Amino acid sequence: MPLEMLPPGMVAALVTYLEMTERPSPPSRPAMSPLKLARWSKAEPERYRALFRRVGEPWLWFSRLVMDDDALTAIIHHPDVHVHAVTNRSGAELGLLELDFREHGECELAYFGLVPEMTGRGHGKWLMQRALSLAWTDNIRRVHVHTCTLDHPAALDFYRAHGFAPYARAVESFADPRVAGILPETAAPGLPLIGQVRASSR
Repeated sequence: MPLEMLPPGMVAALVTYLEMTERPSPPSRPAMSPLKLARWSKAEPERYRALFRRVGEPWLWFSRLVMDDDALTAIIHHPDVHVHAVTNRSGAELGLLELDFREHGECELAYFGLVPEMTGRGHGKWLMQRALSLAWTDNIRRVHVHTCTLDHPAALDFYRAHGFAPYARAVESFADPRVAGILPETAAPGLPLIGQVRASSR
């Protein structure tokens, strides 16, 4: 089969779209965690970006980092976009959950993740149960999410295990944000950086 070569400085990922169209049954044994969710109704852009970066840097999240304050605020302050920080008992912010209800009758898990030091300890299961409880309001008919091959290797299986069914795929390519200095060269250590980093961004 033919391969499409990417020029230096470009990255490609296979995106998988998943959905559930029925409210899941409550878990027989709810996951337990000492963490909590704190709703951010009017988060300042810089505070939001700081948490977004801490959660997403290993997976090359950058879309919200390149938005100006007005564009970002228009999203995260929208009344139908619910932003939650995952916090511990002392209030330290350790994860991000963003639910987007702007499409009538639907909820998108726009962003879902924990900082690297909190992964692999069972907190993700707790966070997903909380996310689904918040997503399935009375007027919701569909909850959806997407993941890609740049995310955690277990992400796709994790979503499927919680009731999401894959329904579409796409290939996405974009300029590597590390080359432009949007993210540091050390971000996404599992993805080799191919391309010269701009000298001004070092």
